[in-house]
Amino acid sequence: MALGRGTVLQMYDIRIAGALERPRILVVSEVLLYREGVAGGLAQAGRFRVVGAVGASEVLAVLTAEPVDVILLDASELDALEIARALQAHDKAVPVVGFGISCDANSLACAEAGLKGFVGRNGSILDLTQAVERALAGEVLCSSRLAALLCERIASLAGTRPSDDASPLTRREQEIARLVAEGLSNKEIAIELKIGPATVKNHIHSILEKLRVSRRSAISTRLRRQEAY
Repeated sequence: MALGRGTVLQMYDIRIAGALERPRILVVSEVLLYREGVAGGLAQAGRFRVVGAVGASEVLAVLTAEPVDVILLDASELDALEIARALQAHDKAVPVVGFGISCDANSLACAEAGLKGFVGRNGSILDLTQAVERALAGEVLCSSRLAALLCERIASLAGTRPSDDASPLTRREQEIARLVAEGLSNKEIAIELKIGPATVKNHIHSILEKLRVSRRSAISTRLRRQEAY
């Protein structure tokens, strides 16, 4: 951990006049190539000081050792919402900006987890830079569609309109959700439905997004709630 973080700091510390006064960014992703690409792009842009590019298991150690102004989180990971909540619990003063977000439903779940910025899978380094700058200013950069969804969600929580609690699952997703609720692993589900494990993983990712939950263990609870309505 110490060696890896030290290497990252040497790689991305921009040694130019005033660099140390620039906002300090920490990039978090489980994919090494992904996080190094984002960190390198931001460092090259020159507006921020990238203090690290690490996996989720290393985040808290870096935050303890290094002051950070904004955290950039790879929101395409299945456990991204859990990571976001853990980061908010550790220090609510440090905004978390998500990148690699797949859809509006995922963006809404990220907002509920406390993210302060949203950059989709087709976003650029410029988009990410603007999202970070808005987060630092206490603002949120998001699409007009997400803004509408957030307004609908607030109205729903206030009880001013019926709650549309989740997007409908496809027939195949319903099958997989039922098997997950029964405690089957991805491999067991793949065997049961005669499909590939990667296909099962993709379906579960979609189910989590549509049900707006972050853990597969919460799928059965959410399904029971829906059936009750």
